[in-house]
Amino acid sequence: MSTPLVNANSTAPGTDGAKHLAAGHHVALRLWENEEPGEPKPLSNRPYETVGYVLKGRAELHLEGKVTTLEPGASYLVPQGASHTYKILETFTAIEATSPPQV
Repeated sequence: MSTPLVNANSTAPGTDGAKHLAAGHHVALRLWENEEPGEPKPLSNRPYETVGYVLKGRAELHLEGKVTTLEPGASYLVPQGASHTYKILETFTAIEATSPPQV
C-alpha cells in the first residue's frame, strides 16, 4: 500500500474523482483538482478521518447539519464517521489527507 513518491501532474483521477498521491500505512494524500460547481452529492459517512486545505475556489462543507464556507487558505476536518457532503460553488482545488488511508 505504500507509495512514497507520486507526481500529481502524471496521476489520473481515481473513480472518486480525486488524484491519489503518496500513501503510507497510517495516512494517504489526495488532490481534488478543478472540481466544477454543481449540486452536492448525497450525504455520506466514511470510515476514515479527513483533513484538508483549500488551494483555490469556494465550496460549502455540510457537516453534521452545519454549513461552513471553504475558501483559499482554509483548512478543515471531517471526523471519522461524520455525516457530510460538499457543494462546490466555484471551481475548487483542495488537498486532503485521510487516516486510515483512503486509496
